[in-house]
Amino acid sequence: MATEEELFASVDALLEEEPQLPPPAERARLREAAGITQARLAVALKTSTQTVKNYENGRSEPKSPRLEAYQRLLNGWAAKYPAHGAPAAAPAPAAAPQPEAPERFTGQTAPEAEPEAAAPVEAPAAPAASERPTRPSARPATSSRRPAAKKAVKPAADPRFPHGPLAVLDGDGSAYGIDGIVLDCPATTVVELVEWTLRESGLGAAKLHRYGKDSDPLIVLTAAAAVKLGLPERLEGHELRRSLRLPEDHPVVKQVGRAKWQLTQRGFGPWARIYRKAQGRERQCVQLAILSWDALDERSWPGVSEMEPADIARVLGVYAQRVITPRGSTAVSGLELMTALRPPTKAVQDPETGNWVSGHNPGSLGTDPMDPAPPEAIAEHPVVVNSGWRGGFLNEEAYQWVRSVDTLTDEECMLPFSVGLDLNTAFLAAAARLVVGLSAPDHFHTPKFNPKIPGSWLVDLSHIELDPRLPSPFTPDGTGPTGPAWYQTHTVAYAQELGYDVHPIEAYLRRETGAYLDPWHDRLKTAYVDTLADLGVTKDLDDRQFLTAMERHKQVDPALAAVLSAIKATVKGGIGKLRERPQGRHYKEGERWPALQRPTWRPDIRAAVISKARVNMHRKLRNMAKMTGLYPLAVLSDCVVYPSPGDSPLDFLPYAASGKPQPGGFRLGPTPGLAKLEGVQPMLWAVGLMEQGLNPARHIKGGDAVLDEGE
Repeated sequence: MATEEELFASVDALLEEEPQLPPPAERARLREAAGITQARLAVALKTSTQTVKNYENGRSEPKSPRLEAYQRLLNGWAAKYPAHGAPAAAPAPAAAPQPEAPERFTGQTAPEAEPEAAAPVEAPAAPAASERPTRPSARPATSSRRPAAKKAVKPAADPRFPHGPLAVLDGDGSAYGIDGIVLDCPATTVVELVEWTLRESGLGAAKLHRYGKDSDPLIVLTAAAAVKLGLPERLEGHELRRSLRLPEDHPVVKQVGRAKWQLTQRGFGPWARIYRKAQGRERQCVQLAILSWDALDERSWPGVSEMEPADIARVLGVYAQRVITPRGSTAVSGLELMTALRPPTKAVQDPETGNWVSGHNPGSLGTDPMDPAPPEAIAEHPVVVNSGWRGGFLNEEAYQWVRSVDTLTDEECMLPFSVGLDLNTAFLAAAARLVVGLSAPDHFHTPKFNPKIPGSWLVDLSHIELDPRLPSPFTPDGTGPTGPAWYQTHTVAYAQELGYDVHPIEAYLRRETGAYLDPWHDRLKTAYVDTLADLGVTKDLDDRQFLTAMERHKQVDPALAAVLSAIKATVKGGIGKLRERPQGRHYKEGERWPALQRPTWRPDIRAAVISKARVNMHRKLRNMAKMTGLYPLAVLSDCVVYPSPGDSPLDFLPYAASGKPQPGGFRLGPTPGLAKLEGVQPMLWAVGLMEQGLNPARHIKGGDAVLDEGE
């Protein structure tokens, strides 16, 4: 006979076993007996309505800790509504469709549960608004190394996408979405993942413009998830990161093809797009990002790849909500954002037939690629190679200038510090209200200069004499022009602003113009300012408080600090993509490369942004000299270094008697175009670099600055 100790040990072993749930049909019966809808139960379990349906038809099982919570609920209902006393279940029709989950335009919602003989009757009435699973809470993310965020991501506004724009899939089948939601993904192959994403996940994002397209859902794969789906953990053997892709004979690539899905021309790489041709208005496309294949560049997304899946979902979710669902690198996303906010086409009515057809959307760049004028192109471009152009090119680039040590005074050398100021998203500030050309360039000889017409002008500005303690506003290296050269409109207009006559020799100008980048600027500016505010850097701070807040903002929330970094990279990368160069060892000069097929390959727009940014910088430098008598030591893109009597910008920036910053010079603040502290070093350190021909602005932060135009 068993002893008491043996019996207790046996019972304890049973208690330690994984909780056992009643059969699927019984789960449905208990929920119906309690009068609870599947949608309301989904909210209680902090999951999706489709996942509850899957529990009740046996297609999937919950995982811990949701498993224990579900068992506790079912046990409570079983005590109240025992099976022998329950009324007979009615024959079950298919679950009634709920109004918050109509047929999807992109990333289809979950299909109805397969009807079963003993399935429960779904209540015909729609659930109350409070019961809709548009923003389930997170199940406890016990593996996360970071406490929950203070400010949660807002729920998806579009009921077609109740679970947000994206999810991060881990190896155990947990798909982490925005706002803490966790979905159960049963997929074991890439094809199953694509079909689950489109049919059941509830992922996607509404279009950003009435004439645009909804954003396709994004699934981010951890290394464990990639291996589970049959993908290699890493791709090796390619010298260029952008060349990473699976070979065409890889089993997963073959599997995708056999299932009648397609890959884009860039193949199955770190950012893979898998699609089928649209069925009418219904898009069928899923974007994958594979973390262990370096999908998230450390320079743009610092530390994100090493975060827990829930935290990665939070970072990417905030970015998707404030900018766009990532579609590749931040440079690619920056370019895609331009098109999403200025769609090339809209529906127009044919006056002859009365039918609605696709027509040009005014203010956009259209659907057809446009060749630049020869001086706006680069040496490899077919326009240049085929025409034998030898007339020179625009050289509108960001500053890389170091002041000659011969111009330093004893007073400057005796100052103890060199202080670096960095302009917030200088290119973004330059894009504000920027009029650019929308049509093809026309060639003119000896035109009269008009500062309101965007284009490229051949002008001789070599006669303009400026203070040698300042960089020339006409060249990136700050040296004065030596003869006629091509300039963008803003550069020539600045010469006029300085009081000089300009007489263009020839020009390439555009007749149709518009502020194409305005919505792009507005969205990114809001994203930048809001993210800084979430990190404690707000507009209402005075300059001293601002500097203090900026010192610690990255430690306030590393996840949001990564979002801020990605927003800044989106600005620079997006502008750089407007003049993407040919890539690969096998490219031959004069061949067309893939980027030229985009309407957004527009080097003239890139030149306009950089020209305006450089002119803005020089105007501030000149005003600072007038107001303070101070001259810079060096400039690198949007960073300028000044000699200073103290180790703070407050020691040399101009302020009025009231304490307010003087307009016209550099001002501290969190908005684009205002400045923040980049770094402080001894003055002797800066002079030593200048004597070697090195740029103090590159090293003032304590490391090497990266001048990244996204190319």
